[in-house]
Order: sequence, then structure tokens, then C-alpha cells
Amino acid sequence: MSESDVTQDGVRGARPGREALTGARAGRRRRRRGGRGERAMVPDAEFSSYYGKPILNKPTWKALDIAGYLYLGGLAGASSLLAAGAHATARPALARTAKLGAAGAVSLSLAALVHDLGRPARFLHMLRVFKPTSPMSVGSWLLAGYAPLTLAAAAADVAGRYRLVGAAATASAAVLGPAVATYTAVLIADTAVPSWHEGHRELPYVFAGSGATAAAGLALVCAPIRQTGPARRTAALGAALELGCFQLMKRRMGLAAEPFEQGRARALLRTAETLTSVGAALGACLGGRNRAVAALAGSALLAGSAALRFGVFHGGVASAEDPKYTVLPQRERLRDAGDTPPASP
Repeated sequence: MSESDVTQDGVRGARPGREALTGARAGRRRRRRGGRGERAMVPDAEFSSYYGKPILNKPTWKALDIAGYLYLGGLAGASSLLAAGAHATARPALARTAKLGAAGAVSLSLAALVHDLGRPARFLHMLRVFKPTSPMSVGSWLLAGYAPLTLAAAAADVAGRYRLVGAAATASAAVLGPAVATYTAVLIADTAVPSWHEGHRELPYVFAGSGATAAAGLALVCAPIRQTGPARRTAALGAALELGCFQLMKRRMGLAAEPFEQGRARALLRTAETLTSVGAALGACLGGRNRAVAALAGSALLAGSAALRFGVFHGGVASAEDPKYTVLPQRERLRDAGDTPPASP
């Protein structure tokens, strides 16, 4: 082969291999800044995978079971804290509402979890070992200890007997309440799902605020308004924590926050923001004066907290279905690592 055999389009007479570019994309020209045009050798990146399948297997969890499990756990844990505070400040009706709410929510939460697992024995199998590095293992043991305490506290209150045992159960449930309300955020952030994993720093705070608004909402709906002062304050603080941390989380996540702004997740999260803001404002301003307004504010808070959990769930599933939410953050991390100078010896 001589120099005259080499042309602009390659070697004269040579047949391209299997990997050669063909069609219009192979002939696309790009122009350097201030320089001459050159033929593109590599096509623009397209986010696809083998046989059109996503890079990650999306979660197979049922939305109603697992998103409901996330919501009910937050409601239960925060209600236990509210019950302990009401018990300590001599607000018996508020304390009873919160105790019954915690017992009912954790019972339904366990039912949703077992329904998703398929057989009750699978939950019991998770209690055969304790693995501190596994959020699922820690959460299983946490629920196993917390649920009987809430049931004992509620039963003692309703029966009006064994007050010392009921007080001890109420206090013990309140100690475990914050972990119950937030461990589910650690559980889903420990997965490879991009929009859950990238939010691992702020998501527990988002769930804590969401659980607080749900517990306050239940109290505003069911308790006498003269005893709902702590619930109204809890609603305001919980709404500020939930909405503020969620906005901070989305800004820090970058591209991985995009699924929260699309489709079903966007509609649910916008609904959650509106309902939580309106419910907290109504509860703080008018909830202590009018029973109907208090019930309306509480209903908005309960619905807003549920919409947040379902929105986060659907946003995470959507991020697992699109390869770019897995590929681009990895490339950014590799580029940042390559730009970082090595540490001096």
C-alpha cells in the first residue's frame, strides 16, 4: 500500500469492519473552536443498554404496599413522640389520640410489609440474625420491639388500668419513635436507585418532617382543639423541616433530582407541597379556634405527608428505568476524581 492508496475516506478499496460507522452519522462534521472542520469519528452518546433494557432492575415493590409502609411508619413514630409529650403535659385526649394512632399505624405498616413480602414467615426469618450494617435487619428488629410497646401503651390508656405499665410503654415507644419515623429513608437510600441513593444525606430529615406533619394532622382531626397546641406547633416545625430539606436535597442531587420533576412523581410532590403548606398555615392560625378548620388542616397534613412518600417512591422507580441517571453521575464522579490532585506524601 502506497501513500496514493490512502484517501480522505480511508484506504482505497478497503471494506469497513463490523464496528465502522455507517450512514449519515458517520459523515457528520464538527468544527473546532476557531479551527478547521473535521470528520466525527465517534457519534454523540445515547443512553441505551443491551436489547433496550435499563442498566438497573427497577424496584419490584408494590407502590401501595411499600409507599404506604413508608408513610405509616413515619406517622407511627412521630405519634409516639407526640403521645409522650401530651402525657407529660396532662393532655389526656391528645395523648390517647396519638397512642391509638401510633398503634394503628404501626400495625397497618407491618401488614403492608408482610403483604409485599408474600408470607408472614419471611418477616420472622429476618429476625433470625441481627446485622448492624443492614438497614433492613435493623429495621426489622426495631419494628419487632416498637410495635408491642405502642400496643401496650394504647391498651393501658383505653382500659384505664396498669397506668405505670402504660406510662413506661409510652416513654419507651417515644424513645424508639424517631428511628421508626426515619429508618425507612435510610433503607431506600441504601439501594442503587439513583434518586434515592443520591438523596441519602437529607432524606431522613425529609421523612422526619413528613412524619411530624402526619402525626400533627391526625391529632388536629381527632383531638379536642383546646388540647391541640402541641400538635399545631409540631405541624409548623414539621412542615418547615420537610419542605426545606426536600428543596435542599434536590439542589444537591443535581441530575438525579430530575425524576422528581417529571410525570406522576412531580404531580404528587407538588400536591404534597401545597397540602402541607396550607395545612400547617391553617393549623397555626385558625386551628385552635374552629373545630372544622382544625379538621380541614389536619386532613390536608395527612394527605400531604402521604403524597410526599408516594412521590418519592415513584420518582425513585422512574430514575431506575432511565440509564442516564446511572451513567452520568458516575462519569461526573470519575471526572472529579481525575481532576483532584493526588495527596502529597
